Amino acid sequence: METDDALDGAPTADTAARVREVIAAAGVSQREFARRVVMDPSKLSRSLSGTRRFTAAELARIADEGRVDAGWLLGTRSREKAAAPTVGVEGGRPLQIVRETVRLIAEHGFHAVRVADIARACATSSAAIHYHFPGRAELLEAAVRWCMDEDTARRATRLAEADDAAAELRQLIALQTPRTAQQRRQWAVWLDLWAEAARSTAVGRLHSEYYRQWRETVADVVRRGVGQGVFRAGLDPQAAALTLTALIDGLATHVLSVGGPSSAAAADAMHAALTTHVTDTILAP
Repeated sequence: METDDALDGAPTADTAARVREVIAAAGVSQREFARRVVMDPSKLSRSLSGTRRFTAAELARIADEGRVDAGWLLGTRSREKAAAPTVGVEGGRPLQIVRETVRLIAEHGFHAVRVADIARACATSSAAIHYHFPGRAELLEAAVRWCMDEDTARRATRLAEADDAAAELRQLIALQTPRTAQQRRQWAVWLDLWAEAARSTAVGRLHSEYYRQWRETVADVVRRGVGQGVFRAGLDPQAAALTLTALIDGLATHVLSVGGPSSAAAADAMHAALTTHVTDTILAP
C-alpha cells in the first residue's frame, strides 16, 4: 500500500501549483491525469488542495508523465534550470511498469510476482522500479487500480454507443465474456483479487469497492431499462444486478478453467447462456 510519508522541506503549496501546471499542460481532466500516473484521484485532489502531501514516488511519476524535472516540482531547482511543462506522452515508464505488473499477475498469480520479475520484464533495474513505486505493495495496488480504471473506461465507451438500456446490457455482457487474450488476462487478475478480498487485505478492499461499483452500474442499466419500457415492469434493479453479475462470475470462471481450442466454445456457451437469461428474466415480453 502507498505510504503517505511527508516530503520534509518540500513547499507543499508551490509543489501543488506546479503539479497543476503540468496537468493543465497535459490538456486532460484531473481524473484522467490521475489515471495516467496510476494515482488515486481522491489523493491527487487532496494533495492539490493542500490537505495531504505528495509522496516522492508520486512526484516522480508526475514528472515522468509531464516530462519535467522532479526537482522543479519540489522547488529545489530554479525555473530557469527546469524544463517547461509539456504535454505528457502516454505510455511512459510508470505505465509500462504497471502494464507489465498486470500481465505478470495474470500469468503467475498475485503473490508470485516479485519486483525483480517486473524489472526484468521492463528491461530495467529493481532500483528503477522503486524510484516510481517504493514498495511491492504500492506497485501491486497501483497495478490493480490501473486495471480497474481501464475496465471502467471501456464500459463507459461501450455504454455511450448504445441506443437504449437493452443495447447497454448486451454491450456489458460482451465486455465480460472472456474471448480475447486481454479479456482472459483481466479475468485472471479478478480471480486472484477475489482471494485477496476474502482476506480483507488493502488490495482486496479496493477490489471489493470496485465490484460494488460494477454491480451498481448493472443496476443502473436495469433501472433505465424499466423506465424505458424495454425491461420487465416491476423488476428489482438490485436483485437483477446481483443475479446477473453472479452468473457472469461463475460462467467466466468456468471459461478460464478450459484451455486450448475448447476455450472459444466455452466463451460462446457463456455468452449464449447470459443472453438467454436476459431474454427470459429481464427483457420485456
